[in-house]
Amino acid sequence: MEKGKKTSAIKTRKRLILLDVHAILHRAYHALPEFSSSKGEPTGGLYGLSTMLLKIVEELKPDYIAACYDLPEKTYRHEAYEGYKAGRKKADDALVSQIIRSRDIFKAFGIPMYEKAGFEADDMLGTIVEKITNHKSKTKNNDIDIVIASGDMDTLQLVDGKKVQVYTLRKGIKDTILYDEQAVLERFGFGPKLLPDYKGLRGDPSDNIIGIKGIGEKTATLLIKEFGMIEEMYKALKKGEERFKKIGMTPRVILLLREGEEEAKFSKMLGEIRRDAPIEFSLPEKNCRDSLNIPEITKLFSELEFRALGGRVRQAFKLESESFSPDSQSEEALQATFPGIEEQSVDPRKIKETAIALWVLDSNITNPGLDEIFTYSRSRDFGKSREIILSELEKKGLSNVFKEIELPLIPVVEKMDERGVKIDKEYLKKLSVTYHKELEKLERQIWKLAGEEFNVNSPKQLGVILFDKMQIPTKGLKKTEGGAKSTRESELTKLKGAHPIIEPILSYRELQKLLSTYIDNIPAMLDSNSRLHTTFIQAGSTTGRMASENPGLQNIPIKTELGRAIRNAFVAEKGFSILALDYSQIELRIAAFLSGDEKLIEIFKKGEDVHTAVASHVFKVPRDLVDKEMRRRAKVINFGIMYGMGVNALRLNLGEGVTRADAQKFYDEYFSNFKTLAEYLDKVKASALRLGYTETFFGRRRYFSGLHSPIPYIKASAERMAVNAPIQGTEADIIKLAMVAIYEQIKKEGMEKDVFPLLQVHDELVFEVKENLVEKVAPKLKKIMELVLDPKKTKGVVCVAEASAGRSWGELARVG
Repeated sequence: MEKGKKTSAIKTRKRLILLDVHAILHRAYHALPEFSSSKGEPTGGLYGLSTMLLKIVEELKPDYIAACYDLPEKTYRHEAYEGYKAGRKKADDALVSQIIRSRDIFKAFGIPMYEKAGFEADDMLGTIVEKITNHKSKTKNNDIDIVIASGDMDTLQLVDGKKVQVYTLRKGIKDTILYDEQAVLERFGFGPKLLPDYKGLRGDPSDNIIGIKGIGEKTATLLIKEFGMIEEMYKALKKGEERFKKIGMTPRVILLLREGEEEAKFSKMLGEIRRDAPIEFSLPEKNCRDSLNIPEITKLFSELEFRALGGRVRQAFKLESESFSPDSQSEEALQATFPGIEEQSVDPRKIKETAIALWVLDSNITNPGLDEIFTYSRSRDFGKSREIILSELEKKGLSNVFKEIELPLIPVVEKMDERGVKIDKEYLKKLSVTYHKELEKLERQIWKLAGEEFNVNSPKQLGVILFDKMQIPTKGLKKTEGGAKSTRESELTKLKGAHPIIEPILSYRELQKLLSTYIDNIPAMLDSNSRLHTTFIQAGSTTGRMASENPGLQNIPIKTELGRAIRNAFVAEKGFSILALDYSQIELRIAAFLSGDEKLIEIFKKGEDVHTAVASHVFKVPRDLVDKEMRRRAKVINFGIMYGMGVNALRLNLGEGVTRADAQKFYDEYFSNFKTLAEYLDKVKASALRLGYTETFFGRRRYFSGLHSPIPYIKASAERMAVNAPIQGTEADIIKLAMVAIYEQIKKEGMEKDVFPLLQVHDELVFEVKENLVEKVAPKLKKIMELVLDPKKTKGVVCVAEASAGRSWGELARVG
């Protein structure tokens, strides 16, 4: 939750939390769309809802909780206006099933549910607020504070001082903010009660509320701040236009207001939350802590496969372990009753090792902790849990992955974390000034093309400018959970060429992200020696790859000049150089030896450029006649095939001028030339569907629950990931083996103070090496990386590495 808004745990009043279920589920579902249980039941929305519920309990310390639902039937708003919410995409079947299933969660938690045909959940919320706060109400209670938890900003109109607040999601399901009346005022420039008037003037595209056509956010805000309610504004307009002209209203806007009075008042009615829905409400008899049905919760969370949430329930509601049924043998019950680890005096190294072992068993359990260890083993004793997990590794043939790859890697990762990397603060400072100036320049350019000033960082305002005002075609664009056309980068990229404004917006987005994530963020994270200690997470991904956080270095863009410039800030200590070793086209080399495709193997054995060679086959031209564009397309096809890309996706990635027929032809030509590779990829998919998992060259497994999902897009996505998993996982294994082998060599030669491992990013290893040793060390490390896999085992394909060195990570020159 946003700083400065956290609620004190010391309370003298009671607190009621009202849940806007559909809004929370909707947001959670779109944040976690591919979550499903091993039985194929979609669970992303339910997981997000459960997590949100526990987060609310932990942060807001409620006494009572109630849930409010929308019903599928039409409401009085639909009766009044045929177009209400028209154009909204029908809810996915996966979301509908989770809305229905969510009632089981509230039943288990003892949370009462409210709904009424003809009304929306917002009206349930408004009515309950009215019953609690209105002095004329029979259920009025001066000692109750209300917090509405929602993902929908419409509920802000119910905010009343600090007595009624809204706890809402800003992004995803973790980034939350608590709005009181002052916070609403700061955001909009006027109080909560005027939000329906604002909607009456501006409309609401997500609900298809029309407002007054031609009146945008800026104008509506000025009018509300000056006149307050719409009714007062029209009273003033009947007296004359002077007040309107004084605040900058043009004759055109005034005319729009005169002609739009009926639409404005009608839109306000549609946007106003009702406070008189015909429901009976009373505060629950029991405190929410005493309403829990622990056996039901543990059974339900076990069915949904929500590891660790049972422990979160105990923690959130401050329950003693005895509160959970000792007879229950569900995973969640056992997890919820384990004793404190401090009582067992366990070596932290053993915990780390066991957590990594668990991740090797099931890579879907990323970065596991004690909760997951105890849940998986169904034991409250750490020693026994460790034995069970290590025994499972043996049974599944995964011990070698753990003992030969992951276990020896632990000290290497610790050395990287400990050393950190030197950062040139002055360089970042100058880069920040330059990028902020460029950001302002782009902002002015965007405003000029839009014909008005607006908040470029606001997806909502940007959507209004692009799709309402400028009428840029939106065919093929995805929608947000609110039903509006998405302005995400991936969607705006589809609009390149549709209007000159798109390019500067994309550039603005890239700059903004680089500034907030890296350039302006990193300096505050440095130690006293200006070194950045990012946290590498060995078990941080489902693929087998390492992850990093604070900051996530894997996400620094390298394909754009703006992104690459950040690497210049990563510098060597005085007397040292940065040495980077990068595997060349490693995924394609792995695909060659895993599939045994003779043509592909021959290309690599001869040391030819694989993209040029493939272009020659696909476009049927001699290799010396392959031009830049052919090679580029071959590269797209090469990597697209590795990631299970279909014909349509291939067409989009190949760029303008390529038809679906062209893409189909390229696709067919590729597989007719590399038949053994095609057969291999088909076998991988078939094996994954049969077994539920894939394996790397070294035997690392990755499980895919979505392969048997009844939801078509979840199943298709799982199949695409499964096709690539053995290649991507083998790549991760090779990188990790290289890290271990290099570290062992450093120790063997007594060079621990001369050569330091710093970073692992994608296919690249970065070291800090004494300047006078670079020429000596680079060839040795390069050779270790290339021979970490015996070419005899890879059909003669060598995983070629390239070494480069320099003063910074961004300015490197080839060595050797």
